[in-house]
Amino acid sequence: MAKEYLGVKGVPFKDVNVQEDTAAAAEMVQKSGQMGVPVLDINGTIIVGFDRGAIDTALAETEEQSPTDINEQ
Repeated sequence: MAKEYLGVKGVPFKDVNVQEDTAAAAEMVQKSGQMGVPVLDINGTIIVGFDRGAIDTALAETEEQSPTDINEQ
């Protein structure tokens, strides 16, 4: 749902498969403190799970939308 939501909003993002990329999985755990997916890193704001309100808030706080990382399995 997170990928679809960002796509509809026209937000560029990088999709990372943490099941295949162990370094990315370790980074995700370091950032979020857990293995649950999705984990979104919106310019340093970490969001675990699909939380539309938190995503909108993080995007609104960003004047310049740079690629958003989404970690999924």
